[in-house]
Amino acid sequence: MNVPSLDPIGIVHSPFREKFGIPRQSRLVEGVEATLELLPPYNRPEAVAGLETFSHLWLIFLFHAHLDAPWRPTVRPPRLGGNRRVGVFASRAPYRPNPLGLSAVTLSAVETNENGVRLQLGGVDLLDGTPVVDIKPYLPYADSIPEATGGFASTTPGTHAKVVFSNEALSELARLYPGKEKAIADLLIQLLALDPRPSYQEKHPQQRIFGMRFMDFDCRWVVEGDTTRVLSIVSCT
Repeated sequence: MNVPSLDPIGIVHSPFREKFGIPRQSRLVEGVEATLELLPPYNRPEAVAGLETFSHLWLIFLFHAHLDAPWRPTVRPPRLGGNRRVGVFASRAPYRPNPLGLSAVTLSAVETNENGVRLQLGGVDLLDGTPVVDIKPYLPYADSIPEATGGFASTTPGTHAKVVFSNEALSELARLYPGKEKAIADLLIQLLALDPRPSYQEKHPQQRIFGMRFMDFDCRWVVEGDTTRVLSIVSCT
């Protein structure tokens, strides 16, 4: 059987500069925005004609950070605490025979001009630089199945009760993003409330400092009981 090779049609530009800290599913943090830049020869206005009438899209993408990783017949999903294994096909883990991912995102705008085509997206869970191999419109009558069951991931992930910032962290956000610091702090609150720590976190001391790269800064925090405390914001530029 002849199987055609996959040709990326576009590249995602997102605020997630590393895998750690990305929401484990799309639309858990709706305010996270990204841009999908279509590549030649697919960056033609006629290729997206009518797309603006849809509110959501399916993106089929490559787990490009895992291209050299071998596939695994079983994986340990974070929702099961990282202690119980399930079949890779019963998960959305990236360690697949073919490193393809599927993400439902919000379509905010379709921009076409002399520079090509860009799709403005919301609720993304994609690493910056992710190659997209196909776009399909989300069809509510076919894609939404109210009676569906979700196996071990049947409910929305729980969140921490509180995320607080040190004065130093807030001051640095204001210095780096004047006028936008509140919006960025709100995004960080939503991301950290999902508790991005590894699923084996119970092995770590409570006062371990965690960090993630977001936009152009490193955010560093500790977990104290049910409170996540942001200690510092460190510019990467």
